Amino acid sequence: MQQERLTSIRRDLHKIPELGFEEFKTQQYLLDYIAALPQESLTVETWKTGIFVRVKGENGDKTVGYRADIDGLPLKEETGFPFSSTHEGRMHACGHDFHMTIALGALTRLAADPADDDVVFIFQPAEEGPGGAEPMLESEMMEHFRPDVIFGLHIAPDLPVGTVSSKPGLLFANTSELFIDFTGVGGHAAFPHLTHDMVVTASSFVTHLQQIVARRVDPLDSAVITVGKIEAGTVQNIISQNARLEGTVRSLSPDAMDKVKMEIEKIAKGFEIADDCEIAIDYGSNYHQVFNEETHVQLFKRIMERTPYNFQEAKMAMTGEDFGYMLREIPGFMFWLGVDSEAGLHQSTLKPDEKALVVGVDIVEQTLREL
Repeated sequence: MQQERLTSIRRDLHKIPELGFEEFKTQQYLLDYIAALPQESLTVETWKTGIFVRVKGENGDKTVGYRADIDGLPLKEETGFPFSSTHEGRMHACGHDFHMTIALGALTRLAADPADDDVVFIFQPAEEGPGGAEPMLESEMMEHFRPDVIFGLHIAPDLPVGTVSSKPGLLFANTSELFIDFTGVGGHAAFPHLTHDMVVTASSFVTHLQQIVARRVDPLDSAVITVGKIEAGTVQNIISQNARLEGTVRSLSPDAMDKVKMEIEKIAKGFEIADDCEIAIDYGSNYHQVFNEETHVQLFKRIMERTPYNFQEAKMAMTGEDFGYMLREIPGFMFWLGVDSEAGLHQSTLKPDEKALVVGVDIVEQTLREL
């Protein structure tokens, strides 16, 4: 596919970002596009708002899978693009419009000229939350389309167009959302002794959370606890009965994640006694680490050597990706695709270079044919 056509598709998709399991317009756009392709070698099925597409190969000795996530983020776009989001408070700020476009480009080429092996394209909903990979993997539909090997990509704003990056082993961290609700006794600011102030409790709790990483996690391991949002109170002279912390936990091993959660719960029990309050913890969406299988990463590097593009070794990142669930069950890997954007992922001004679309299609097609 040519640059102009890929750009048009990407901009169409960029206009209609939808949240997890609400990707109805996105799914229909993808289905309409797929329906216009040659159908002789295609089998298409839907799962919730996701899609499975099999391209029957010349011999079908094995099945190679490629996954593209399709949801957007709850973020107001501030790019100034003439093709900005038409859905208020929603934006493709993580590059999933790129991911889908690249998948459609590779699918177009394979529908016209199938590979030796069967190829399965998985358009997965809800990567940003509540998590679509794990239930999709466990679905009955997956049993009919399950690949023998699978890979995926993620755009990398900090890499130039024409460069990809990956590594064997751990690429992305284990991640968990963190929501903590505090309930005490509110009252008048002049009579604090009659209350149990949840502003004070929640504030102190944040400080104690940081001690978990500093003093409870093995220093040769890694973990991060970030509280990104605090809500409490109504006006300046009322002691708050309620408070809420919202954050994230990230670790480089499942054991460290378990340890952090256990320590959070121990601290909560202590605060309930000391501050005479109730604390409820919700871990929200949890994502398994992205762990790349070495054999396939090395094969990918050799494939890249026969292209005009550049491969560089990646570093581990505390980024979260629910593709890790698929890699836990199916051998494969994920790689970064350079898109050269000054703004980063999940920023309202993300502007990936659309020249990376052709690069992505070339690399994905070649890898699907040779993996």
